[in-house]
Amino acid sequence: MSIIKSLSLFVLAGLCEIGGGYLIWLWLKSDKPVWYGIIGGLVLVLYGVVATWQTANFGRVYATYGGIFIVMALLWAWKVDGFKPDKYDIIGAAIALIGACIIIYMPRR
Repeated sequence: MSIIKSLSLFVLAGLCEIGGGYLIWLWLKSDKPVWYGIIGGLVLVLYGVVATWQTANFGRVYATYGGIFIVMALLWAWKVDGFKPDKYDIIGAAIALIGACIIIYMPRR
């Protein structure tokens, strides 16, 4: 699988997980209607499906996804919630992303 396709799948999975979780968060924490929670749950199910479209094994995919999720969660918080990441958030996210890319994209014998 090409790196671009793989990264696109990780981003799509991240949007599903963060978006679904956010809808459930709004339902339970911000008194939104129950349908927010139902749609959030369905989007979370979609996240589980999208993750299976990667060609690497489960362990590597989910380890890599963890690093990508960190970056995406900070971006979501910045753009949607108005949270401003500081330099330590950015450094930590960069380290996690570099580690994730090493796990999934380094050639193996």
